[in-house]
Amino acid sequence: MNMEKRRQILERLRADNPRPTTELNYASPFELLIAVLLSAQATDVSVNKATKGLFAAAPTPAAMQALGVNGVREHIKTIGLFNAKAENVIKTCTLLLEQHGGEVPEDREALEALPGVGRKTANVVLNTAFGWPTIAVDTHIFRLANRTRFAPGKNVDEVEQKLLKWVPAEFKLDVHHWFILHGRYVCLARKPRCGACIIEDLCEYKDKQYPDS
Repeated sequence: MNMEKRRQILERLRADNPRPTTELNYASPFELLIAVLLSAQATDVSVNKATKGLFAAAPTPAAMQALGVNGVREHIKTIGLFNAKAENVIKTCTLLLEQHGGEVPEDREALEALPGVGRKTANVVLNTAFGWPTIAVDTHIFRLANRTRFAPGKNVDEVEQKLLKWVPAEFKLDVHHWFILHGRYVCLARKPRCGACIIEDLCEYKDKQYPDS
């Protein structure tokens, strides 16, 4: 795929959704951090259901630490890996209080040092909470980048580096959300909705699928 075609794809996605954002519900960088931490192997819908009560009861690291592992677990037991996630949430809150004054650090290294926080989660927090032009590659973005041939790669790190290289600066802040939403609702894993896709003519996927006419 050439750069002109990539730009056209991004321009169409921007025209369709000028101000994209995460579908996770949050009211502060701390709540976003916890929501993203909980979203591993879980849908945003399920995370939002779990965090509605959790954030009402504990909107700060201190309040959440006071809940303890068992208290957090009760709120998130409907999502996958809730036992390990509850422990990581409390460990993360402890480190935020001890090392960062109860604030979420605007620093990649510090974020990735938090329990349960990897590069993808750090990228989401830096992008969505602090406006950094980072690109977190999840399963939707990995699939879309490879299927369209926008930024093909064998693993998420390779795809991320290609996206950072090939996405023009004016689109970097929002491309993460555009690709996630497009992968979630249009370019589906098992059966892409090519007939409803606004970038279908620019996509280089060889096995495009259309409903029977």
